[in-house]
Amino acid sequence: MTGVLDGLVAVVTGGASGIGAAIAERLHASGAHVAVLDLDPTGADERFAAFTADVSDRASVDAAIAAVGERFGRIDIVVNNAGIGAQGDVAANDDDEWARVLSINVTGIARVSAAALPWLRRSPAAAICNTASIAATAGLPQRALYSASKGAVAALTRAMAADHLREGIRVNAVNPGTADTPWVGRLLASAPDPEAERAALEARQPHGRLVSAAEVAEAVHYLVSPGAGSTTGTAIEVDGGMGPLRLRPTS
Repeated sequence: MTGVLDGLVAVVTGGASGIGAAIAERLHASGAHVAVLDLDPTGADERFAAFTADVSDRASVDAAIAAVGERFGRIDIVVNNAGIGAQGDVAANDDDEWARVLSINVTGIARVSAAALPWLRRSPAAAICNTASIAATAGLPQRALYSASKGAVAALTRAMAADHLREGIRVNAVNPGTADTPWVGRLLASAPDPEAERAALEARQPHGRLVSAAEVAEAVHYLVSPGAGSTTGTAIEVDGGMGPLRLRPTS
């Protein structure tokens, strides 16, 4: 197998399912050796190295990254994709839930990236890509905690890009819209009218459908590829135009 990532080692957190699994598959197809870090890695594709890691626990992260480095002798790419959702307005979640979501969605990125920095500094093609969200830039109803966490991811991405550019490490993000993933499927299943809820989510995105995990993976692939060597500190929106477009109603 050869490709633009041939020989590079990529770590994908949350890589056993959903968007993370699609990212792992896309990077592998381009020649990368993929290491999946996941709280439950049993669902990871058997072609990939899989490691148990809880991104909310620094010791767990440090051990997993050390194991990847020992296995492959290098780390070139880190995709910080692990994350959890949260619903409700600003009063809906207690302090413990705010701390839990922020620890996973935001501090988890810092833990993984910090552990990988010594390896990335030695790479000739070092890149980090963080999974943010349309919720980082658009006010969505009943998503206060989740939006706060993803807004922090966007700000953290820019700060990391500034800190590590002169070390040869590029840092970017992707902002997916509502994607067709198992997590969204569970949300739809819990709605009073799942079909109506899905139709509403599809209509919210100007291209009229949910985003596919493979489409997000393509954006990540570009951002971590050596061909994007002058791209850092930015985010690619994969949201069917939800962020930038204001189309007129069709009727």
